Amino acid sequence: MAQIAICCADIGSVRRGKFGWASYPEVADADHVSPRSLVRYVAERLEANVKVALGFECPLWVPVADEPSDLTKARHGEGNRAWSAGAGAGSLATGLTEVAWILDRIHHEVPRAESFLDWEDFKAAANGLFIWEAFVTADAKRESHKDDAQAAVEAFRDALPDPSLSNALAAMGRIRSLIGGALLWSGWTKDLEKLDEPSIVIKPQEPYGA
Repeated sequence: MAQIAICCADIGSVRRGKFGWASYPEVADADHVSPRSLVRYVAERLEANVKVALGFECPLWVPVADEPSDLTKARHGEGNRAWSAGAGAGSLATGLTEVAWILDRIHHEVPRAESFLDWEDFKAAANGLFIWEAFVTADAKRESHKDDAQAAVEAFRDALPDPSLSNALAAMGRIRSLIGGALLWSGWTKDLEKLDEPSIVIKPQEPYGA
């Protein structure tokens, strides 16, 4: 496929220094702890007709089970690191605003760009923004938030040419797409079906330093 830039944001409090992002190819002099610099990185490449795959290290969709007792159950593949508990719940809540803010600013800078959650649609397009979820667990975590984002970027790069084959979490039954809601809110789409569409999830498999 055409040239592609890969980037990922490790979602967390900007004020407390818990936000970081990384990219491939890497930009050495970028401010990797600023959402604004991430927006600039993505927008500049979209403006240059370079395809961009943007990941967020926070839950981008959640299951909606039929049984009330299963409504906070882990997604298939999460194991004991459920989206509804501990770090998952915290990053989900933070991501509700940070992901929406980032997408809103990118769309403002490059209003003609298209967004994609489906890899085949993205691959067939001349340009655009592909959005994916990163799932960096304790074993794969590194020394900083930027480094965690870098682990996700490397995992996505290694999953090419078809990262959908490396999707770590299966959407079983009905889901609520948080990323679909963010895309609607920020003006990327008017398609209400996005509220039912999950993103792919890329999970670094090998512990750092192994």
